[in-house]
Amino acid sequence: MRYIILIGFAFFAFTKVNAQDLQSLIQEAISNNPQIQKFDLQHKIALEKINEANSLPNTEFNAGYMAIAPEMEMPMERFSVSVMQMLPWFGTISARENYAESIADAQYIEVTIAKRQLALSVSEFYYLLYEINAKKEVLKDNIELLQTYEELALNSVEVGQASAVDVLRLQMRQNELEQEIEVLNQKSKGIQAALNSLMNREFDKNVSVISTLEMPENDDFYSYDNLSVNPELLKYDKLYESVEQSELLNQKESGPLIGFGVEYINQENSPMITSSYKDMVMPMLSLSIPIFNKKYKSQTRQNELRMQEIKSQKNERLNTLKADLSQAISERNQSRIKFNTQKKNLKQAENAQEILIKNYETGDINFKEVLDIQELQLKFQKAQIESVKIYYVQSALINYLTN
Repeated sequence: MRYIILIGFAFFAFTKVNAQDLQSLIQEAISNNPQIQKFDLQHKIALEKINEANSLPNTEFNAGYMAIAPEMEMPMERFSVSVMQMLPWFGTISARENYAESIADAQYIEVTIAKRQLALSVSEFYYLLYEINAKKEVLKDNIELLQTYEELALNSVEVGQASAVDVLRLQMRQNELEQEIEVLNQKSKGIQAALNSLMNREFDKNVSVISTLEMPENDDFYSYDNLSVNPELLKYDKLYESVEQSELLNQKESGPLIGFGVEYINQENSPMITSSYKDMVMPMLSLSIPIFNKKYKSQTRQNELRMQEIKSQKNERLNTLKADLSQAISERNQSRIKFNTQKKNLKQAENAQEILIKNYETGDINFKEVLDIQELQLKFQKAQIESVKIYYVQSALINYLTN
């Protein structure tokens, strides 16, 4: 009996079961998530705009016909046809393509950020499910232990070493633990629904998570310099480049437009025309100059202000990311401290439990103290589970910020 009680009071041991790998869930979410699909489509639209930029202004066609001609001896025009093509200033089309490409690059960064944020959300829900399942296993172990103590209490009642109140107290404690399991079951359904929604599948589909998560012996070192590669900051670099390309395009568009064309005029026969060529072909050259270029000067000023704004936004976001990283590292360190403390507490609770077992062997056992030790041990076990969960959640956040 003493051996059984020692096993029951021992700190819970995780058993490995068939579970979905976190990375496979992340990949499934990235493949099926509607928000990611939306960002992918927006990026494809931005890429298509590069082809749109490589185009010329509409070609102009004109035609005229003399419907009512006056009676004149000189030759009269019967109809005329002309074509005119305006061309932007040299380098304008290339500037448009570069600008469209910079916008596409910035949009691609948005896709990357969305995927990373989705992976972080999936990880957080995954570790929450782990916490719930681990706590349920601990509660089940403690219920079995209480049932063992209940049998001991019944035996003690028969020999007059305990009262019926001790038995009832043990039974009420079992009821409380069973209630906690039911509450956790409901909480698990809500988290599974949220996780399934990220993967765009039925909300009530079961998600099996890993049953074993150990506290790593050492923490990975992360430098604040690693924040520079975070896509949330790279996004501002790409936006800055797009504004630079916008200004280059603005300078090109402030140049003149050159037009080339030709006009054909058909004339009716006339005695005044002695040549065999009565029709006329007239090459044309057109030049469109933006004399009133206040629009382009204003656009230049707007671009300058926009670049200053982007620099400020980047600095602001960098400060926020530094604070987030500092907070994540701090909370991860706190979780390790708490884990180690609970580990010591559990060892001491086991020692107290051994003393109680010896008292039972001598016929002197206090079941109220048994319950007190059981509650403390359960508290320490759940605290350790929470510490492990927090450690991995904060590690996922640190990885998001620095990789």
